[in-house]
Parts: sequence; structure tokens; C-alpha cells
Amino acid sequence: MSANTQKITLAKGLNMGLRKAMEADDKVLLMGEDVGKLGGVFRITDGLQKDFGEDRVIDSPLAESGIVGTAVGMALRGYRPVVEIQFDGFVYPAYDQIVCQVAKYTYRSQGKVKMPIVIRIPFGGGIGAVEHHSESPEAQFAHTPGLKVVACSNPVDGYWMIQQAIAHDDPVIFLEPKRQYHADKAELDESATPEPLFTSRVVRAGTDATVLAYGPTVKTALKCAEAAESEGRSLEVIDLRTLSPLDMGPVYESVRRTGRCVITHEAHVNLGMGAEVAARITEQCFYSLEAPVLRVGAFDMPYPPSRIEEEYLPDLDRVLDAVDRTFAY
Repeated sequence: MSANTQKITLAKGLNMGLRKAMEADDKVLLMGEDVGKLGGVFRITDGLQKDFGEDRVIDSPLAESGIVGTAVGMALRGYRPVVEIQFDGFVYPAYDQIVCQVAKYTYRSQGKVKMPIVIRIPFGGGIGAVEHHSESPEAQFAHTPGLKVVACSNPVDGYWMIQQAIAHDDPVIFLEPKRQYHADKAELDESATPEPLFTSRVVRAGTDATVLAYGPTVKTALKCAEAAESEGRSLEVIDLRTLSPLDMGPVYESVRRTGRCVITHEAHVNLGMGAEVAARITEQCFYSLEAPVLRVGAFDMPYPPSRIEEEYLPDLDRVLDAVDRTFAY
């Protein structure tokens, strides 16, 4: 490991990225429940209030609509607010502000008013939490014109993508897979050139079938590719990274080579992100497909009690079963 690199978790990468953004622009400020003295429930903002002060790292009341509404006013005054929604299921009180104000202000003003707001949302399950703490609402925001939606899946992307999102002039819903915060480490080279924000990426090359994932299911997809290799199948894994706008170029190129595609996400399958991706692949790659595009996600029901969440979430066996089904056609 060189002098420019270090091993970091996703939580550390996000913390470092936020610090870099705040150092680069004094108009960047953080706001949310317990983000200051506590450093956030997942410690993503740990130490930032101590170093930047209470005027830039603001402990807010327990009122998501107030947090996002205040951020709108701050953006109108030239600030670049980064707000934390403590858990995915807590975002709904702010849904009105997000889809009616944050998403529409720039369009309504014919581009004269910018909304450089980043709304950080820990999303997904797998942590044994109670109700409202393990949801995957990404499709609801990706369906809203005016919002950009991205999902990091690893520590290095977390570090770069949060800085890129903060620098962007449009509002960004920034999804963070909470089960990955402290799970794995990766080697970060701060001197490297990051990939553009709104791009997907091949994270494992393969020839027989394409597996698409984002956020927490990228790790699942990679494990599936390892397991399939032992059975003589070569799976190409693509991390979508951006959900709105979708970057479909690498996906089309891959599917045209492999002829088979499976997409997996933790959100339930009905009207999830996989539906849009599958439709686009069918339109653009129809004559290359050897089988229908298959989707693997959660069941169409509210998130269950934590003791049975592993039965609810897509796992290695369910994704591999879908891969097997694509070869049965």
C-alpha cells in the first residue's frame, strides 16, 4: 500500500468525503438528527461538528419536513446543504418537500434558481432493525423528474461520489447501503481520478450472463459470480451506481455479448428499478436476448420483522436460481 492509499470502510469513506467537501467550500453545511455531537446514528459525521462548528454541522429537531424545508431556504440563499435522513423509513414526512419543492424549483424558475441539495438516506435491510428502519424507497425518487438518484456500494465510491454529489447543482438523493457501513474495507487512493458521478461500471467481467445490482446487492451479485464460477459459468456483474439518470451503455454492451440478464435489488420487485431496466434492455437488446430479463428482489409486502428478514431479502441462492432459469430457455 503506497503513501497515498489507506484501507477504509464505507462509513469512513463518506466521513472523509464530507470533510473534503466542507474544506473545499464553506457554503457546504450538514444538517440532520444527531449529526453533530453524536456524529450520526451510524457515526458518518463523527468529528465534523467539532472541527467545523455548530453553524456548519447542525443538530436539527426530529422533523424531517423541517430539515428538508430549511435546506430549500438555505439553497435559495447560496448554501449547499447536505441533509441526513436518519433511516430510510423516516423520509416520508419530507416527501412533500422533496417532490414538490426540491425537485421542481429549478424547472419552475426556468433554470434561474439552483437546488444544490444532497439528501443522504441510509437504505436497505440486513441489520436486524425494527419497523421503518430497513426500507428501499429508491424507485419513488427515481420516478420523480428533477431529482438525481445515486447509490454507492463500496468505500471508494462512497468517498468520491459524496463529494461529486455535493458539487452538483441539481438535487441528489444519495443512497447509502447501511449494512455495508462497517462491513468491508477497501483501498482508497486519494490521488486517483474518480469516475464521473452518473455512470454505471462493470465490477466483474464475464461472458455467459449479466447480473445487474446497486447498493447492498452488489456484494450479493459478486458472491453469486464467485459461486457460479465453480460451476463453470462466467457471470458479468455491473454496479448501476446511478438510478436517475440510468447509465445503460455498459449494460447494453454487456447484454449484447452475454444474451442473458438478471437484475437484483432489495426493493420489492413490483414496479421496482428492475422493471425499468428490464424494459429498456428488452427495447434495445431484443435480438441479442436468449432469455427474458429476470428480476430478483424482495416480496411484495411491507418489510417483515427482523427475525425473518433474511427470508425476505434477495440472497445468493435466489439470484443463482434466476441465473439458472435464464439458461433453461
